[in-house]
Amino acid sequence: MRAVLVLSAGAILVPGPRPSTAAASPGTGHPTTTPRCAGLAGTRIPASAVSLPTRGARVRAVSVRTDVVGGETVTYCQVDAAISPVDPAAPDIGMRVALPHGWNRKAMMFGGGGYNGTVPDLTADVPFGPTDRPAPLARRYATFAGDSGHRQSPAVPPSLDGSFGVNDEALHNFAAGDALRKTRDASLFLVRRAYGTDPAEVYFAGGSTGGREALVVAQRWPAAFGGVISAYPAWNNLSEVLALGYLTQVLSRPGAFPGPEKQTLLHRGVVGACDGLDGVEDRVVSNPGGCHFDPRALRCPDGADTGPVCLSDAQIGAVTAMSRPFRWPYRIASGETGYPGFPFLSGADMSTPFLGFGTTAPAGPMPATSGYGMQYWDQWVKYFLTRDPLHDPLAVDPRRPGKWLARISHLSAVQDRNDADLRPFARAGGKLILLHGAADELVSDRSTSDYYERVRDVLGPGPTRGFLRYYVLPGANHANFGSPAFAAAADSLSALERWVEEGRPPGRAVVTDAVHDRTRPLCEYPTWPRHRTGDPDDAASFACTH
Repeated sequence: MRAVLVLSAGAILVPGPRPSTAAASPGTGHPTTTPRCAGLAGTRIPASAVSLPTRGARVRAVSVRTDVVGGETVTYCQVDAAISPVDPAAPDIGMRVALPHGWNRKAMMFGGGGYNGTVPDLTADVPFGPTDRPAPLARRYATFAGDSGHRQSPAVPPSLDGSFGVNDEALHNFAAGDALRKTRDASLFLVRRAYGTDPAEVYFAGGSTGGREALVVAQRWPAAFGGVISAYPAWNNLSEVLALGYLTQVLSRPGAFPGPEKQTLLHRGVVGACDGLDGVEDRVVSNPGGCHFDPRALRCPDGADTGPVCLSDAQIGAVTAMSRPFRWPYRIASGETGYPGFPFLSGADMSTPFLGFGTTAPAGPMPATSGYGMQYWDQWVKYFLTRDPLHDPLAVDPRRPGKWLARISHLSAVQDRNDADLRPFARAGGKLILLHGAADELVSDRSTSDYYERVRDVLGPGPTRGFLRYYVLPGANHANFGSPAFAAAADSLSALERWVEEGRPPGRAVVTDAVHDRTRPLCEYPTWPRHRTGDPDDAASFACTH
């Protein structure tokens, strides 16, 4: 379920194309667009080739593959390698590089998701990618990624294994993003060895944890990537974890958990009340800022739980708590003071399978049928905070952490990647495209808006717009998971290429919902698409409105 974003050049004057972000190291042999695959077998990557401390890396396997990528046949050399940690007790960083025949002299690094633990699919597209344009590998990018420094256990649901957190080096590889730079440097070493030259441009794309990682590379290594796509980024990871912990406690209270039928009831109530605020009824809440649904409209008689057609007072309290900002009454090292709440009363669907709030109330031990966020909290408490795999996740109160406060504060400095001063990235010529769905049930779009506004406050509106574009996509949920109201997508990669390589910034944009065969204007934050006149399935009938 992907769609198309058409971006045209705007009229804003910007600097010309930026210099290449590639490393200055010479290649081996004459440049070529066909990788020297056989020569990579058994390659050792010296520790000196990696910017952060490691014990070097080694290639484990090399193979030539031919796959159909987005309808196009691509032949490429797949290289699997491992980066050795400094601490012998820490896991290796697993990494993979795809080196296509007919290389376009560019490279793309992909970010991960959740607690990571697997190497992302190198044949995949960027987050919210289009249907009528090839994925990066099919465009003949060299693509690469890593598992962030640990391997997911098959006994735990995908992206929900936090057991690596008991090791400090593994924790920093994941949470602080150290593995990103290590993987980038080792991968580009292999690119140079394979093609005999550096890439002309290196890009990064990721969503959720990968979106946080996209902001990490822009913050920590401003010249390492020429362009970055960050989608629904969990940038304030510790802060969101505390909010999820609070919600876990709220939903575990007797009678507070709304089951799947009540979750659907709430979503339908919100959409029914707020759908038409954008001038057309299309099951998409395009103006979430104007949506103020009161869940008491669904209250059961006398507030008691009388079945799936209404909400009890306890359930109304839980839903309200999830939707409001969560603040903690203590200081932490990152300087964060709260999390802005989730948009369940303005369009997000909490019944989304797996990523929503599950079918079972959270408890200790945590049921596998509880929501993704509750299980994420459970793993964090056990392996990041207490480092006790038997610790009850409900025994830690994010509002009153007691003896765990110092550890929480320390982890905040590692997990909250909240440096809003992106001037070094902008000075290096970097460009950033930021995307978030307004109906995201797992990472709040309000949080991304908060980060964007911080950047704008530091740099000023004009300089910020010189290197950053931020779009909120109405009706889109977390990663277009399940059946979103609007299966949004965007050819952000082509837009980024034009901006970085030609100095042409994104202009007016149209996003297509492939599932429902309709288009909308993709509006720059804080504007949203309002229907004016004409066909409600045509973007031309809408205008971006404050």
